[in-house]
Amino acid sequence: METEVKAAKAKAHRKPLPKWLSAVIFLVVFVGFFVLFSVPMGLSNMLSTMMKTAYQLLIDTVLYIMAIAVLMGAISALLSEFGVIDLINKILSPLMKPIYGLPGAAALGVLTTFLSDNPAILSLADDKGFRKHFKKYQIYALTNLGTSFGMGLIVCTSILGYAGQGYGNLGAAVLVGLFGAVIGSIVSTRLMLMKTKKIFGTEAECDLIPSEVIGEREKDAAENKKKLGMRIMDCLMAGGSSGVKIGISIIPGVLIICTIVMMLTFGSSESGYVGAAYEGIGLIPYLANKIQFILKPLFGFASGEAIAVPITALGSAGAAIGLIPEMLATGAADAHDVAVFTAMCMCWSGYLSTHVSMMAALGRSDLSGKAIASHTVGGLVAGVAANWGFRLVALIFGF
Repeated sequence: METEVKAAKAKAHRKPLPKWLSAVIFLVVFVGFFVLFSVPMGLSNMLSTMMKTAYQLLIDTVLYIMAIAVLMGAISALLSEFGVIDLINKILSPLMKPIYGLPGAAALGVLTTFLSDNPAILSLADDKGFRKHFKKYQIYALTNLGTSFGMGLIVCTSILGYAGQGYGNLGAAVLVGLFGAVIGSIVSTRLMLMKTKKIFGTEAECDLIPSEVIGEREKDAAENKKKLGMRIMDCLMAGGSSGVKIGISIIPGVLIICTIVMMLTFGSSESGYVGAAYEGIGLIPYLANKIQFILKPLFGFASGEAIAVPITALGSAGAAIGLIPEMLATGAADAHDVAVFTAMCMCWSGYLSTHVSMMAALGRSDLSGKAIASHTVGGLVAGVAANWGFRLVALIFGF
């Protein structure tokens, strides 16, 4: 604690940069970004490629993921309404303490985030009935646990949607990737617990935050009195609406992050730069090939381009999924890579953009760095586990 106080004081005394200097630095970086692409591609081709790539991603990827999210949202709402999720929670609860070092109630956080997105676990963490099961050092590890499974259902079902397009055994790849994500989640959560134990100890009780939901029990009772058909229709519509929200929320990440990453990943067309969609300068594969001696044994990627998927997942899992179809179509990735993609997209699932806000919501922004560091290691372990797990499965079953 004393170290943290000193660090906070040092940060408070640190003088911010003058506004004019910040503006100059930004302009240099901003202009440098466009120069990076426009020199090899030409300014007009670069702008054309940027617009066309974003448009193709919107039509081919975002709308597809949104359709999946709507259907899965409706199904997950039905599972929740009729108690299936509660049943699964009871089955998984006994595993949480020995595996994750968390109370059995944390299993509900796994299911909630798997069916939706990372921040969904915050609604649980804000409930005093949920928090009473946790010690103080355990509650902050929920960010790592929840992020490990965020958008899991969307990631898995979206990738499975490519299975009928002749890209190999993607079903087995997704299952192995799910296994890898679980391994990564254990590592990430356990590392975070080691750090929070040193700060809070193991005996401090978790602060109870009163729930903001008023009359929730009365509402549930009223819902249960509805006729069966009406309950089903309400679930389908409400769950589908949540899927639409997920689909809309991923648009900025897919269009902005994915467009930039694709332009950094892919090269020119066969006839050179013509301003077509999915052209680029091939910088990421060039750099990845320089460290292929590290990436190959760890993740076993078929090409240098494949590293773009987990890099994109740092900011947005939806954007990372958007890269996969083109890579499969061009042969830059195969079923083995899909297993690694699934594991790392699920485990990382945009944690750089959500961990800070999630920790702020829990009232401990100072722990964001520790959560991010732990989760970085967890995501890498997830990829390694999926790599060698798929090799083992392929060896056993001969595919």
